[in-house]
Amino acid sequence: MKKYTDDEIKVILESHRNLSRANLSEVNLSRADLSEANLSGADLSEANLSRANLSWADLSRANLSEVNLSRADLSGADLSEADLSEANLSRADLRRANLSEANLSRADLSGANLSGANLSGADLSGANLRRADLDKRYIVISCIGSRKDSTTYCFDDDKIWCGCFSGTLEEFEAQINKTHKHNPKYLLEYLKTVEYIKKLKNSKEVVTDETPNYRPQS
Repeated sequence: MKKYTDDEIKVILESHRNLSRANLSEVNLSRADLSEANLSGADLSEANLSRANLSWADLSRANLSEVNLSRADLSGADLSEADLSEANLSRADLRRANLSEANLSRADLSGANLSGANLSGADLSGANLRRADLDKRYIVISCIGSRKDSTTYCFDDDKIWCGCFSGTLEEFEAQINKTHKHNPKYLLEYLKTVEYIKKLKNSKEVVTDETPNYRPQS
């Protein structure tokens, strides 16, 4: 990948905005207008794109790990198969964005607007979804297991993400019984988590903000 200078980036942005496969790691593009730009396959790792306009941009398969996209406009953007691990997406506008098969592990999505977003096949393990605006109901349970990591569950899709595991709640229960059968401490932690999620699934109570990231369906 070619490494672009700030002056070269400005010229490109003023012309056809084709930054496909560009090396833009660690650059400062805060508040930049990149709407409809072609950034497919680009390396934007650790870049500063806070408050940038990336609406309807093509960011498919881009490397956005540890990028700062806080308060960025990503409405309608194509982020399919993008690496957004540990990215800061707090309060970002992701309405109608395509995040299918994206890696959102450990990403900060707190306060983000994800209404109408496509999250099919996305990895949400360890993601922070607190106060995010979602079309579906999620819960994140923190600090469990040997890694003291977060476990994310989607009620509507019956899908759970925990470390490298993703699958249904039933598959998760079978996996932990197999993996931790000789470790009663962690087996109990995970089984209690499964029991708690099952209880919420069968409950019609409105869960308060004391339950992290759970949004009752309106």
